[in-house]
Amino acid sequence: MAVIPVALAGRAYEVVIEEGLLARLAEAAAPFQKGYGAGRPVPFVADTNTHRLFASGIDAHLAAHGLAAEWFVVAPGEDAKSWAVLEQLCDWLLALGVTRKDHVFALGGGVVGDLVGFACSVVKRGCGFVQLPTTLLAQVDSSVGGKTAINTRAGKNLIGAFHQPSLVLIDPLVLATLPDREMRAGFAEVLKYGLLGDAAFFAWLEANGNKVLAREPAALEHAIATSIAMKARIVAADERETEDLRALLNLGHTFGHALEAETGFSDRLLHGEAVALGMVLAAKYSARRGEISAADAARAEGAIGAAGLPASLPSLALTCDGAALVDHMRHDKKAEGRTLPFLLLRQLGEAYVARDVDLADIAAFLDGELAG
Repeated sequence: MAVIPVALAGRAYEVVIEEGLLARLAEAAAPFQKGYGAGRPVPFVADTNTHRLFASGIDAHLAAHGLAAEWFVVAPGEDAKSWAVLEQLCDWLLALGVTRKDHVFALGGGVVGDLVGFACSVVKRGCGFVQLPTTLLAQVDSSVGGKTAINTRAGKNLIGAFHQPSLVLIDPLVLATLPDREMRAGFAEVLKYGLLGDAAFFAWLEANGNKVLAREPAALEHAIATSIAMKARIVAADERETEDLRALLNLGHTFGHALEAETGFSDRLLHGEAVALGMVLAAKYSARRGEISAADAARAEGAIGAAGLPASLPSLALTCDGAALVDHMRHDKKAEGRTLPFLLLRQLGEAYVARDVDLADIAAFLDGELAG
């Protein structure tokens, strides 16, 4: 078991990692279920997959504690992060009579967490929510830190708010139901923490990544806890990304979001897969600038490829050129005027924000990578 505090002034909360937490939800989240019962159900939001896997067990468990769950179920995938679904969810919460003192439970991956968090940021000008992440990617990344958002025609996550959860409960046992591809996509975010700020952790992942992917309990808990502890420190120091510190968490994302856009934000390229390939490109571009060695860039590429993640642009069989990918980047929410900061590497385990990157050079670099 690990308990990691996210130390925000006046709004601190805990991330609890322990096997079996979902089966003990009434006890583990008891302070956040006050006000429910006596005809008032606990609101849960899930996608169809997590609802099918876990709802009956949660219903029975809560019933044994005098509580009932009411479920709002969305389709899996990024399409759920839309204006239409947000409106339906907000109307549902208001119909349930959710108050500012109540908490909504988000059971699922990053899509569910983002959607619920944003809805809770605006319902009654802000109510509470509890994250119950069921994918490795959500457990180590999106469930912690308070970034919530929906997607629009203009791009991904461009409409949102910073709204911190009141509690995050991580049960590693739920990952037994996670498809291997989704597990690998989540592992990309774990690798990210090593590459951006902890060379020793990156080396540990090179040696033990197969154990994490095999869901060996000790290795899995260490990987999750180490990742969250780093994110918690960064979020506590730079909650709203007004400094460059929290921006480091976007390593691989500028390249990755462009690749997601080019592939239609579809299951052709999962978010974690896009970030993985984005980190390879960030490492190679850092080497192009002479900031890390070609050997270090190859080491990053090797670790990502060894995890079964996409590690080269030709593997995606894209039909675009580098300029088209750069055009996607211009819509990035991190863009500042006519410039775009890039997360690059000074060394493995030390990322930094580069504000002097020439987008024409990025396009030329990507043309070279696309050509193989």
